[in-house]
Amino acid sequence: MPLYQVIILAVIQGVTEFLPISSTAHLALAPWLFGWRDQTLTFDIALHLGTLAAILLYFYRDLLQILVYGLKLRRPEDSDQGAHAKLLWMIAAGTVPVAVAGLLFQHQAEDVWRLNRFLIGAMLIAVGLLMLAAEKLGRRQKDIRGVTFRDAIIIGGAQALAIVPGASRSGVTITAALFCNMDRSTAARFSFLLSTPAIAGAALKASIDLFRHGGIPADMRWPFLIGILVSALTGGLVIAFLLRFLRTHSLKFFVYYRVIFGIIVVALAAIFR
Repeated sequence: MPLYQVIILAVIQGVTEFLPISSTAHLALAPWLFGWRDQTLTFDIALHLGTLAAILLYFYRDLLQILVYGLKLRRPEDSDQGAHAKLLWMIAAGTVPVAVAGLLFQHQAEDVWRLNRFLIGAMLIAVGLLMLAAEKLGRRQKDIRGVTFRDAIIIGGAQALAIVPGASRSGVTITAALFCNMDRSTAARFSFLLSTPAIAGAALKASIDLFRHGGIPADMRWPFLIGILVSALTGGLVIAFLLRFLRTHSLKFFVYYRVIFGIIVVALAAIFR
């Protein structure tokens, strides 16, 4: 795989995994639009390890507190610490739907759906419109201390839709969180924390499968390492950007992007059937 292709795909992964615009859609469409061969499973694993590293590094304090207070290794001393104590079990409950969906629909998600440009375009548009509705209807009253188990189950159920290319993990979970009346920044923060075990589980399973089949091929070792580093760096910067952006801005830019991009994808799919 050429170095420029490695870097471009890693940047696409780092940007689109955390912005609500669907990394799967962009990674599936980029080779088609540029005339490249689809990236290998090995490189897909590198990209997901990179974005997992971005989450772990950016939220390491939050994740450590969630584990410490959630497992009762230390008693919470204030409401913020108390919120972290609840988050461990909320994240666990919210992860169940995507784990079940992944087991049931892994083949379709990785093969049939990924090659269906009409489906990708339709999901880009549909989730964009849902995002717009959430912007208008959500009351944006809750911070992280106000998140409930009901919210976690609803958002976790939405995360299960992320296995469909074009839906976007952050897109569907942020949208569901807004419908649960979280403020935008809290919605994004909870979305990223909820995604951690799902991304980690998917990366672990894929890595085990890879090493069962002989490990990283010799010609993919440098692309693998570069893919991890570039997607991790890009992902960390995008997380910081989006959390800051959503303190003062709405999601309308991403709604417009999704709808316009989705229409273009459907049109190109119709032309080049």
